Amino acid sequence: MMDGGTHSDSATVGEGGLGRLMPMHLWIAPSGHIRGAGPTLRKLCSETALLGARFLEVFAVHKPRPVQSMEDLSRLVGQRLHLSLRGSPRTALRGLAVPLEGGQGMLINLSFGIAVADAVREHALTNADFAPTDLTVELLYLTEVKAAVMEELAALNRRLRAAQQAAEKRALTDVLTGLANRRALELALAREIRGVERGAPGFALVQLDLDHFKSVNDTLGHAAGDRVLVRVAEVLRNATRGHDTIARIGGDEFVLILPGPVDDAMVRRIARRIIEGLEQPILYDGRPCRVSASVGAALSASYERPDPDRMLSDADAALYQSKHRGRARYTIHSTAPLPSAQGKTGGTDEG
Repeated sequence: MMDGGTHSDSATVGEGGLGRLMPMHLWIAPSGHIRGAGPTLRKLCSETALLGARFLEVFAVHKPRPVQSMEDLSRLVGQRLHLSLRGSPRTALRGLAVPLEGGQGMLINLSFGIAVADAVREHALTNADFAPTDLTVELLYLTEVKAAVMEELAALNRRLRAAQQAAEKRALTDVLTGLANRRALELALAREIRGVERGAPGFALVQLDLDHFKSVNDTLGHAAGDRVLVRVAEVLRNATRGHDTIARIGGDEFVLILPGPVDDAMVRRIARRIIEGLEQPILYDGRPCRVSASVGAALSASYERPDPDRMLSDADAALYQSKHRGRARYTIHSTAPLPSAQGKTGGTDEG
C-alpha cells in the first residue's frame, strides 16, 4: 500500500502459504530459471526437476504468440497465456504473468482451463491439489454427477425400450410354437396389401389345417398334441423363407404370407415341402404321432384390388377343397374357373 507517495509497504507470503493460495504458480527469475513452483505443478512435472530449470525448456507458450525468449515473455505480462508442458503428457494450460518488484522476475499462475476434467483423470488430482477457494472440484463433481445421472437415464431408457419391445413381441407371438399370432398376421397382411397398392410385387396367402390332429389328442393326450404343434412350427420354418410370415391362428390352423415376387409354382413347391415334412412320424414318449396337412392358397395377383378378408376366405375355401379331395393336398384358388388337377403331394389342385 502506498503511503504519501514516498514509500510503499510490502506484504510477503511464505512459500507454503503461496502454494496453498496458488497451487499451480511459478516464480521465474529474470534469467528465466524457475525459482519456485506450487505443489500441484510439481505433481504434474514429477519427472522433471522444476526448480532450477529454465522455464522455456519445460513450458512452450503458444498464444497470444509463440515465445522464444524471456524478453518475449515479458511483453506478454498481464495477457492471457496458452501454454503446455513440452514433455509427456503435454498437458494444456492457461496462465497469467505478473511482474515482481525489486527485480525478482515474474510470477505466473497457471490453470487447466476447459481441459481440467482430462487433467484430473490423467494426473489423479484430488481436492487437495486445488486452492480452497477454487470451485473446480465442485464443478467437476457436478459434471460427474450429471454424467452418471444421464448414463443411468440412458440405461433406464434402453431397459424400458427392450422391455417394451419384448412385450410387443410377446403380444404378437404364439406362446406354444413361437410363431406369429393372429394379431401379427393381421398386421403383416395389411402391410403386404399396402405394398401392393404402392406397386410392390404381389404375395401369396396360404392356409393350412392339420389332418388327423384330433386323433392324436384323443389317443395320446394334449401333451402329445402340443409336441406335434411344436414340430409343425419347425417344419413350416424349414419349408419357407426367412422373411415369410408364419402364424398360428387356432388350435391346428396356420396361415403363411409369402411376400413377392411369388407365383403358382413357388406356392406348389412350398406346399409340397410342408406336406412331405408333416407326413414324417413325430415321436412322443416313444410312440409315433402321424398327421398331415391340407393346404389352400390365394395369390394377390388374382385380384384387381386385394382385400384381406376376401383373400382369407378364398384361401380357406381352397383349403376345404383339399380336404374334400382326400386331404394331404394343396389347392390354389383362382378367380376364374380352372380344370382341376389330380394328385396328392406330387400334384396340383386348383379351384
